[in-house]
Amino acid sequence: MGEKRDDQRRAIRSFVLRQGRVSDAQRRAVDQLLPRFGVPFQNTPLDLDRLFGRNAPKILEIGFGMGETTAAIAHAHPENDYLGLEVHTPGVGALLKRIAELGLSNVRLIQHDAVEVLQHMIAPATLDGVHIFFPDPWPKKRHHKRRLIQAPFLALLALRMKAGATLHLATDWEDYALQILEVLRAEPALRNEDAGDGFSNCSDTRPETKFEARGLRLGHRVWDVVFRKI
Repeated sequence: MGEKRDDQRRAIRSFVLRQGRVSDAQRRAVDQLLPRFGVPFQNTPLDLDRLFGRNAPKILEIGFGMGETTAAIAHAHPENDYLGLEVHTPGVGALLKRIAELGLSNVRLIQHDAVEVLQHMIAPATLDGVHIFFPDPWPKKRHHKRRLIQAPFLALLALRMKAGATLHLATDWEDYALQILEVLRAEPALRNEDAGDGFSNCSDTRPETKFEARGLRLGHRVWDVVFRKI
């Protein structure tokens, strides 16, 4: 058989849409709560103050997983508004469930690709902070090009951040941590907040995820990186 035509080839994206099991509780949360807390994808920038109904610092979380960290941070910091991005339905349902349980009013969700959301839905100089905790490491070398933290993505993200906004990343893959640090140092709009080796000791500023706790029990190390928009 011949090669697939270009328009038949599958586009490389920063995630794989895995078909994880959606529990009954997660499905109910999606059905009942996504219309209230979810934001449909659109090709025009959001008015974030109007979305949340107030003028407050806006923090973007990219790839919130099962949402336990997002919910805990939002609960601990009611003075901030949090916009979470995630493509996987089980995680969306899990976070919506936690939003209801904790009575949170400062969280909204978009179930869509982060790159397209940043390109179309987030206006320049809008974000006061960005969290990217444990992005997919794509451990095989031939898949490293699929990693989210690459120079073009960082340039786009920096444009969406206000001056003084912070970008906080965490990973438990050493080679990815080193790549993240290298790419961030090469972005002229961002400045490292930490001296020494460039990694941060601020892991206590974010709640520990179940995934992270499991890795720590297995002896894995976690690397945090914090940069600020100049």
